[in-house]
Amino acid sequence: MTTTGLGSVPGDDVREWMRAVLELVDIPFLPELPARPYGDMLSRTVAVLTELAADLQPAGWRLTGGGDARASLDQRRARALLQEDLDVLEEYADGYEGPLKVQVTGPWTLAATLERPRGDKVLADYGARRDLAQALADGVQQHLADVRKRVPGAEVVLQVDEPGLPAVLAGAVPTASGWSKHRSVDGPGAVELLSLFTTAAPTIVHCCAARPPIEVFTKSGATGVAVDISLLGEPGWEQVATAAEAGTTLYAGLVPTTGPIPEPDKAAEPLIRRWRELGLDPDLLKRAVITPACGLASAPSPADARARLQLLRRIVDVVGEAADA
Repeated sequence: MTTTGLGSVPGDDVREWMRAVLELVDIPFLPELPARPYGDMLSRTVAVLTELAADLQPAGWRLTGGGDARASLDQRRARALLQEDLDVLEEYADGYEGPLKVQVTGPWTLAATLERPRGDKVLADYGARRDLAQALADGVQQHLADVRKRVPGAEVVLQVDEPGLPAVLAGAVPTASGWSKHRSVDGPGAVELLSLFTTAAPTIVHCCAARPPIEVFTKSGATGVAVDISLLGEPGWEQVATAAEAGTTLYAGLVPTTGPIPEPDKAAEPLIRRWRELGLDPDLLKRAVITPACGLASAPSPADARARLQLLRRIVDVVGEAADA
Protein backbone atom coordinates (compact mmCIF):
# COMPACT_ATOMS: atom_id res chain seq x y z
CA MET A 1 0.00 0.00 0.00
CA THR A 2 1.12 3.53 -0.73
CA THR A 3 0.30 7.15 0.14
CA THR A 4 -0.02 10.47 -1.63
CA GLY A 5 -1.59 13.90 -1.30
CA LEU A 6 -4.21 15.41 -3.58
CA GLY A 7 -2.46 18.62 -4.61
CA SER A 8 -3.20 21.76 -2.63
CA VAL A 9 -1.34 22.72 0.54
CA PRO A 10 -1.32 25.83 2.77
CA GLY A 11 1.29 28.55 2.90
CA ASP A 12 3.39 30.19 0.22
CA ASP A 13 6.79 28.43 0.37
CA VAL A 14 6.92 26.04 -2.58
CA ARG A 15 10.47 24.97 -1.74
CA GLU A 16 9.45 23.89 1.75
CA TRP A 17 6.59 21.89 0.31
CA MET A 18 8.65 20.30 -2.46
CA ARG A 19 11.02 18.93 0.18
CA ALA A 20 8.08 17.78 2.28
CA VAL A 21 6.20 15.85 -0.40
CA LEU A 22 9.37 14.05 -1.47
CA GLU A 23 9.81 12.86 2.13
CA LEU A 24 6.31 12.37 3.51
CA VAL A 25 4.43 10.40 0.85
CA ASP A 26 5.19 7.44 -1.39
CA ILE A 27 3.87 9.15 -4.54
CA PRO A 28 5.28 12.70 -4.49
CA PHE A 29 3.19 15.36 -6.21
CA LEU A 30 3.66 18.84 -7.61
CA PRO A 31 2.22 20.95 -4.77
CA GLU A 32 -0.35 23.66 -5.42
CA LEU A 33 -0.23 26.66 -3.08
CA PRO A 34 -3.43 28.65 -3.65
CA ALA A 35 -2.43 31.24 -1.02
CA ARG A 36 -0.11 32.67 -3.69
CA PRO A 37 -1.50 34.82 -6.50
CA TYR A 38 -2.15 32.54 -9.50
CA GLY A 39 -1.38 29.48 -7.35
CA ASP A 40 -4.88 27.95 -7.26
CA MET A 41 -5.90 24.95 -9.33
CA LEU A 42 -7.87 26.98 -11.89
CA SER A 43 -5.01 29.42 -12.52
CA ARG A 44 -2.57 26.54 -12.88
CA THR A 45 -4.85 24.91 -15.42
CA VAL A 46 -5.31 28.15 -17.35
CA ALA A 47 -1.51 28.27 -17.48
CA VAL A 48 -1.53 24.87 -19.21
CA LEU A 49 -4.05 26.09 -21.83
CA THR A 50 -1.44 26.89 -24.47
CA GLU A 51 -3.95 27.20 -27.34
CA LEU A 52 -6.47 29.48 -25.64
CA ALA A 53 -6.14 32.95 -24.17
CA ALA A 54 -7.85 34.00 -20.96
CA ASP A 55 -7.90 36.88 -18.53
CA LEU A 56 -8.85 37.21 -14.90
CA GLN A 57 -12.02 39.16 -14.13
CA PRO A 58 -13.55 39.97 -10.72
CA ALA A 59 -15.87 37.00 -11.19
CA GLY A 60 -13.06 34.64 -12.24
CA TRP A 61 -11.26 33.49 -15.38
CA ARG A 62 -12.73 34.32 -18.79
CA LEU A 63 -11.71 33.08 -22.22
CA THR A 64 -10.73 35.87 -24.59
CA GLY A 65 -9.79 33.98 -27.73
CA GLY A 66 -8.00 31.05 -29.30
CA GLY A 67 -5.28 30.24 -31.77
CA ASP A 68 -3.11 33.35 -32.15
CA ALA A 69 -4.95 35.36 -29.48
CA ARG A 70 -2.52 37.06 -27.12
CA ALA A 71 -2.41 35.78 -23.56
CA SER A 72 -3.38 38.35 -20.95
CA LEU A 73 -0.99 39.61 -18.30
CA ASP A 74 -2.78 37.38 -15.78
CA GLN A 75 -2.36 34.28 -17.92
CA ARG A 76 1.32 35.07 -18.49
CA ARG A 77 1.79 35.44 -14.74
CA ALA A 78 0.07 32.10 -14.14
CA ARG A 79 2.36 30.47 -16.70
CA ALA A 80 5.43 32.08 -15.15
CA LEU A 81 4.49 30.78 -11.70
CA LEU A 82 3.99 27.27 -13.06
CA GLN A 83 7.41 27.38 -14.72
CA GLU A 84 8.97 28.57 -11.45
CA ASP A 85 7.36 25.65 -9.62
CA LEU A 86 8.63 23.22 -12.25
CA ASP A 87 12.12 24.68 -11.82
CA VAL A 88 11.88 23.91 -8.10
CA LEU A 89 10.62 20.40 -8.88
CA GLU A 90 13.56 19.83 -11.21
CA GLU A 91 16.00 21.01 -8.54
CA TYR A 92 14.64 19.00 -5.62
CA ALA A 93 13.75 15.85 -7.59
CA ASP A 94 17.16 15.62 -9.23
CA GLY A 95 17.94 11.89 -9.46
CA TYR A 96 14.46 10.87 -8.31
CA GLU A 97 13.06 7.65 -9.73
CA GLY A 98 9.52 6.45 -9.22
CA PRO A 99 5.96 7.71 -9.48
CA LEU A 100 5.41 11.47 -9.60
CA LYS A 101 1.94 13.01 -9.72
CA VAL A 102 0.78 16.26 -11.30
CA GLN A 103 -2.73 17.70 -11.07
CA VAL A 104 -4.97 19.56 -13.50
CA THR A 105 -8.57 20.76 -13.32
CA GLY A 106 -10.74 18.47 -15.45
CA PRO A 107 -12.60 19.56 -18.57
CA TRP A 108 -16.07 19.55 -17.00
CA THR A 109 -15.16 21.52 -13.88
CA LEU A 110 -13.23 23.94 -16.08
CA ALA A 111 -16.16 24.35 -18.50
CA ALA A 112 -18.51 24.97 -15.57
CA THR A 113 -16.18 27.65 -14.19
CA LEU A 114 -14.68 29.54 -17.15
CA GLU A 115 -16.69 32.34 -18.75
CA ARG A 116 -17.08 32.63 -22.51
CA PRO A 117 -15.93 35.91 -24.12
CA ARG A 118 -19.54 37.13 -24.40
CA GLY A 119 -20.72 35.86 -21.06
CA ASP A 120 -22.06 32.73 -19.38
CA LYS A 121 -20.10 29.57 -18.80
CA VAL A 122 -18.32 27.56 -21.48
CA LEU A 123 -20.57 24.73 -20.33
CA ALA A 124 -23.49 26.41 -22.13
CA ASP A 125 -22.00 25.80 -25.59
CA TYR A 126 -21.39 22.24 -26.80
CA GLY A 127 -18.78 23.28 -29.36
CA ALA A 128 -16.99 25.63 -26.97
CA ARG A 129 -16.68 23.07 -24.22
CA ARG A 130 -15.34 20.47 -26.65
CA ASP A 131 -12.80 22.97 -28.00
CA LEU A 132 -11.81 23.80 -24.43
CA ALA A 133 -11.37 20.12 -23.55
CA GLN A 134 -9.26 19.48 -26.64
CA ALA A 135 -7.07 22.53 -25.98
CA LEU A 136 -6.63 21.43 -22.38
CA ALA A 137 -5.76 17.87 -23.44
CA ASP A 138 -3.13 19.21 -25.83
CA GLY A 139 -1.73 21.49 -23.15
CA VAL A 140 -1.61 18.63 -20.65
CA GLN A 141 0.37 16.52 -23.13
CA GLN A 142 2.97 19.30 -23.36
CA HIS A 143 2.95 19.78 -19.58
CA LEU A 144 3.58 16.08 -18.93
CA ALA A 145 6.35 16.02 -21.54
CA ASP A 146 8.00 18.96 -19.75
CA VAL A 147 7.80 17.17 -16.39
CA ARG A 148 9.30 14.00 -17.90
CA LYS A 149 12.13 16.03 -19.41
CA ARG A 150 12.88 17.74 -16.11
CA VAL A 151 12.69 14.53 -14.02
CA PRO A 152 13.77 11.73 -16.40
CA GLY A 153 13.42 9.00 -13.78
CA ALA A 154 9.80 9.87 -12.99
CA GLU A 155 6.86 7.65 -13.84
CA VAL A 156 4.44 10.53 -14.31
CA VAL A 157 0.87 10.09 -13.06
CA LEU A 158 -1.89 12.55 -14.02
CA GLN A 159 -4.61 13.56 -11.57
CA VAL A 160 -7.69 15.11 -13.16
CA ASP A 161 -9.71 17.11 -10.59
CA GLU A 162 -13.45 17.05 -11.25
CA PRO A 163 -15.22 18.44 -8.16
CA GLY A 164 -17.81 20.12 -10.40
CA LEU A 165 -18.83 17.08 -12.45
CA PRO A 166 -21.63 15.87 -10.13
CA ALA A 167 -23.36 19.26 -10.56
CA VAL A 168 -22.82 19.14 -14.35
CA LEU A 169 -24.41 15.68 -14.55
CA ALA A 170 -27.31 16.77 -12.33
CA GLY A 171 -28.03 19.96 -14.27
CA ALA A 172 -27.28 22.00 -11.14
CA VAL A 173 -24.82 24.58 -12.52
CA PRO A 174 -26.48 28.05 -12.46
CA THR A 175 -26.64 30.17 -15.61
CA ALA A 176 -25.19 33.68 -15.62
CA SER A 177 -28.54 35.21 -14.66
CA GLY A 178 -28.92 32.87 -11.72
CA TRP A 179 -32.55 32.26 -12.66
CA SER A 180 -32.06 28.85 -14.22
CA LYS A 181 -29.60 25.99 -14.57
CA HIS A 182 -27.49 24.74 -17.43
CA ARG A 183 -28.81 21.63 -19.15
CA SER A 184 -27.49 18.42 -17.66
CA VAL A 185 -24.85 16.35 -19.44
CA ASP A 186 -25.41 12.61 -19.75
CA GLY A 187 -22.92 9.96 -18.72
CA PRO A 188 -21.67 9.09 -22.23
CA GLY A 189 -21.09 12.76 -22.97
CA ALA A 190 -19.07 13.15 -19.77
CA VAL A 191 -17.03 10.05 -20.60
CA GLU A 192 -16.29 11.34 -24.10
CA LEU A 193 -14.42 14.45 -22.92
CA LEU A 194 -12.74 12.81 -19.94
CA SER A 195 -11.35 10.10 -22.19
CA LEU A 196 -9.23 12.76 -23.94
CA PHE A 197 -7.04 12.78 -20.82
CA THR A 198 -6.56 9.13 -19.95
CA THR A 199 -4.10 8.18 -22.68
CA ALA A 200 -1.28 10.61 -21.87
CA ALA A 201 -0.31 8.87 -18.60
CA PRO A 202 -1.82 6.64 -15.91
CA THR A 203 -4.74 8.82 -14.83
CA ILE A 204 -6.57 9.29 -11.55
CA VAL A 205 -9.84 11.19 -11.54
CA HIS A 206 -10.41 12.97 -8.24
CA CYS A 207 -13.77 14.12 -6.94
CA CYS A 208 -14.18 14.86 -3.23
CA ALA A 209 -17.79 15.98 -3.66
CA ALA A 210 -20.71 13.89 -2.47
CA ARG A 211 -21.92 11.25 -4.96
CA PRO A 212 -18.79 11.08 -7.14
CA PRO A 213 -19.67 9.55 -10.55
CA ILE A 214 -17.14 6.71 -10.28
CA GLU A 215 -18.65 4.78 -13.17
CA VAL A 216 -18.05 7.77 -15.48
CA PHE A 217 -14.43 7.91 -14.35
CA THR A 218 -13.74 4.23 -14.98
CA LYS A 219 -15.49 4.21 -18.35
CA SER A 220 -13.28 7.11 -19.44
CA GLY A 221 -10.22 4.91 -18.95
CA ALA A 222 -9.03 6.18 -15.56
CA THR A 223 -6.72 3.75 -13.79
CA GLY A 224 -7.60 5.22 -10.39
CA VAL A 225 -10.39 7.10 -8.62
CA ALA A 226 -9.82 9.43 -5.67
CA VAL A 227 -12.77 10.04 -3.34
CA ASP A 228 -13.58 11.25 0.16
CA ILE A 229 -14.53 8.03 1.94
CA SER A 230 -16.65 9.89 4.51
CA LEU A 231 -19.01 11.15 1.77
CA LEU A 232 -19.67 7.82 0.05
CA GLY A 233 -23.23 6.54 0.31
CA GLU A 234 -24.44 3.08 -0.64
CA PRO A 235 -24.47 3.74 -4.42
CA GLY A 236 -20.95 5.13 -4.19
CA TRP A 237 -19.66 2.06 -2.37
CA GLU A 238 -21.29 -0.21 -4.94
CA GLN A 239 -19.41 1.67 -7.68
CA VAL A 240 -16.18 1.43 -5.66
CA ALA A 241 -16.65 -2.32 -5.36
CA THR A 242 -17.25 -2.72 -9.09
CA ALA A 243 -14.26 -0.54 -9.94
CA ALA A 244 -11.92 -2.32 -7.51
CA GLU A 245 -12.88 -5.75 -8.83
CA ALA A 246 -12.21 -4.50 -12.38
CA GLY A 247 -8.68 -3.46 -11.42
CA THR A 248 -9.14 0.27 -10.74
CA THR A 249 -7.01 1.62 -7.91
CA LEU A 250 -8.91 3.31 -5.08
CA TYR A 251 -7.32 6.49 -3.74
CA ALA A 252 -9.06 6.45 -0.38
CA GLY A 253 -9.45 9.84 1.28
CA LEU A 254 -9.33 9.02 4.99
CA VAL A 255 -7.68 11.96 6.75
CA PRO A 256 -9.92 15.01 7.27
CA THR A 257 -8.48 18.28 6.00
CA THR A 258 -9.50 20.30 9.07
CA GLY A 259 -10.45 19.65 12.67
CA PRO A 260 -8.80 17.24 15.11
CA ILE A 261 -6.28 14.84 13.59
CA PRO A 262 -7.63 11.32 14.24
CA GLU A 263 -5.74 8.29 15.48
CA PRO A 264 -4.70 5.90 12.68
CA ASP A 265 -7.13 3.13 13.63
CA LYS A 266 -10.07 5.53 13.80
CA ALA A 267 -9.20 7.05 10.42
CA ALA A 268 -8.84 3.60 8.81
CA GLU A 269 -12.01 2.11 10.30
CA PRO A 270 -14.59 3.27 7.69
CA LEU A 271 -12.59 1.79 4.82
CA ILE A 272 -11.87 -1.50 6.56
CA ARG A 273 -15.45 -1.92 7.79
CA ARG A 274 -17.12 -1.23 4.44
CA TRP A 275 -14.61 -3.41 2.57
CA ARG A 276 -15.55 -6.34 4.81
CA GLU A 277 -19.27 -5.62 4.62
CA LEU A 278 -19.08 -5.69 0.82
CA GLY A 279 -17.20 -8.99 0.90
CA LEU A 280 -14.37 -7.61 -1.23
CA ASP A 281 -11.07 -9.46 -1.61
CA PRO A 282 -8.61 -8.30 1.09
CA ASP A 283 -5.82 -8.45 -1.48
CA LEU A 284 -7.61 -5.71 -3.44
CA LEU A 285 -7.59 -3.57 -0.31
CA LYS A 286 -3.78 -3.77 -0.28
CA ARG A 287 -3.76 -1.99 -3.64
CA ALA A 288 -5.46 1.11 -2.23
CA VAL A 289 -3.58 4.40 -1.98
CA ILE A 290 -4.26 6.30 1.24
CA THR A 291 -4.78 10.06 0.92
CA PRO A 292 -6.28 13.03 2.74
CA ALA A 293 -10.03 13.47 2.18
CA CYS A 294 -9.31 16.35 -0.23
CA GLY A 295 -6.69 19.02 -0.83
CA LEU A 296 -5.02 20.42 2.29
CA ALA A 297 -5.12 24.13 1.43
CA SER A 298 -7.76 24.65 4.13
CA ALA A 299 -5.52 23.19 6.86
CA PRO A 300 -4.82 25.84 9.50
CA SER A 301 -1.05 25.82 8.95
CA PRO A 302 1.72 24.12 6.98
CA ALA A 303 2.71 22.24 10.14
CA ASP A 304 -0.83 20.91 10.55
CA ALA A 305 -0.93 19.83 6.89
CA ARG A 306 2.41 18.04 7.26
CA ALA A 307 1.08 16.19 10.30
CA ARG A 308 -1.89 15.00 8.25
CA LEU A 309 0.42 13.73 5.52
CA GLN A 310 2.62 12.00 8.12
CA LEU A 311 -0.46 10.18 9.41
CA LEU A 312 -1.03 8.50 6.05
CA ARG A 313 1.73 5.91 6.44
CA ARG A 314 0.49 4.98 9.92
CA ILE A 315 -2.95 4.38 8.43
CA VAL A 316 -1.35 2.16 5.77
CA ASP A 317 0.01 -0.03 8.56
CA VAL A 318 -3.46 -0.36 10.13
CA VAL A 319 -5.18 -1.15 6.82
CA GLY A 320 -2.43 -3.61 5.86
CA GLU A 321 -2.82 -5.50 9.13
CA ALA A 322 -6.58 -5.65 8.64
CA ALA A 323 -6.16 -6.98 5.11
CA ASP A 324 -3.87 -9.73 6.40
CA ALA A 325 -6.15 -10.68 9.30
